[in-house]
Amino acid sequence: MFDDKSILVTGGTGSFGRRFIKTISENYNPRRLIVFSRDEYKQSVMQGHYDHPALRYFLGDIRDRERLMQAMEDVDIVVHAAALKQVPALEYNPSEAVKTNINGTQNVVDAALANNVAKVIALSTDKAAAPVNLYGATKLAAEKLALSANNVAGKRPTRVSVVRYGNVIGSRGSVIPLFQELRDKGADELTITDDKMTRYLMTLQQSVDFVTSCAARMWGGETFIPKIPSATIGTIAEAVAPGMKTRIIGIRPGEKLHEVLCLPDVAHQTIEFENHYVVKPSFTFRNIDVDYLTSANGETGTPVEQDFSYTSLNNDHYVTPEELRGIIDDAMPFDA
Repeated sequence: MFDDKSILVTGGTGSFGRRFIKTISENYNPRRLIVFSRDEYKQSVMQGHYDHPALRYFLGDIRDRERLMQAMEDVDIVVHAAALKQVPALEYNPSEAVKTNINGTQNVVDAALANNVAKVIALSTDKAAAPVNLYGATKLAAEKLALSANNVAGKRPTRVSVVRYGNVIGSRGSVIPLFQELRDKGADELTITDDKMTRYLMTLQQSVDFVTSCAARMWGGETFIPKIPSATIGTIAEAVAPGMKTRIIGIRPGEKLHEVLCLPDVAHQTIEFENHYVVKPSFTFRNIDVDYLTSANGETGTPVEQDFSYTSLNNDHYVTPEELRGIIDDAMPFDA
């Protein structure tokens, strides 16, 4: 899939980007592997850790359409991971979220179309489904912009799909590193938002593996959703610091009690596969005439029930503290 291909990842110095680069460079033989990001320091640090003849480093911001045009010349596959993500910060600075997450995604799409990039995968989040905060709203808009590119591709080969998933264990600003920090500092208690809160959990490597697998199964126009386990906030606390007291402090601005990856409103568009769901597009692309019940790599799925929803609360797969402790141990250190 990635052998002898030119691949670009936006946000390439972020946690996902680094693990994606590591995975591709160790398991495939790409022609070029392009890290596109705006932080020259992170790029210099990354160059010290990753040594592959195909690696290229492009300084640039997805807000800069012309720079993206240059970077995507002769590129076959784009993974769009760049985004502003911190919910409280974006609630306070909404215009910045719009410039990066919405306008930046449109720039990525435009550059991909102009350069006849074959495949684009845009990364999204559970917060884009029924958003209650600005981050989720901008990612929902980004999803729509990405998928609509299929409708304007015309005779171009470009196909665009979205991957939507939940929390990555250990990501910046997430609860597990916070609990670990409190535990290691000898705190008397862990502060939790609400004892009824549930969260999806997946490792960084699982997120990368799912994205790479979707590159092989995509037709264009789909939204891919992985089947991943849930945990209560109490389970997470017990996994990180067994027996430690907890104190409820309330939900933060823009935060959800439970996560949603698929709503009943799109059940009529949703197909279940063995390890994931696909939400097929709500309209027909004039240049893509496929049956989404069968993926491009031959996997077959079945339509879900009309009242189907997939949330961290109604998930049929919950982990125990012991199971989660093992997952965390395998997943850390996060930036490896």
